[in-house]
Amino acid sequence: MDQNNLAYQMSLKSREYVRAHDKAGWLGMFAEDGIIEDPIGKTDLDPEGKGHATPAAREAFWNNNIANSTIDIEIRQSYTAAGNECANVLQLTIELDFAGKRYRQIVDGVFTYCVDAAGKLKSLRGYWEYQEGLATLREIG
Repeated sequence: MDQNNLAYQMSLKSREYVRAHDKAGWLGMFAEDGIIEDPIGKTDLDPEGKGHATPAAREAFWNNNIANSTIDIEIRQSYTAAGNECANVLQLTIELDFAGKRYRQIVDGVFTYCVDAAGKLKSLRGYWEYQEGLATLREIG
């Protein structure tokens, strides 16, 4: 694994921006046409299954999925390729408030990152099953 790989470095920045709730930093990582597919395919998070591929769509993804959550991103393994691609085996521990109660969800998956020649994210893709992640949702307080 090449720790100098640009996509791997971007994956670390992404994790830090999410932890710090730095919306501007996180959104600024993406190329103009960068796409988020998290998870890939049709889900309640992306009913059309086309991903979030415009600045407004990426901002809505942040607002709906990250802004009101505490997300711990544990990188368990990383694989890099070609200087501009990375796949991380992750466990996400997500805590969120809903209807006056606190919930926790655990998501295990593989997340891929691809950067363009300018070092901006062309894609962030999450390989995980939405229903499996939903099944882990538990009230914690």
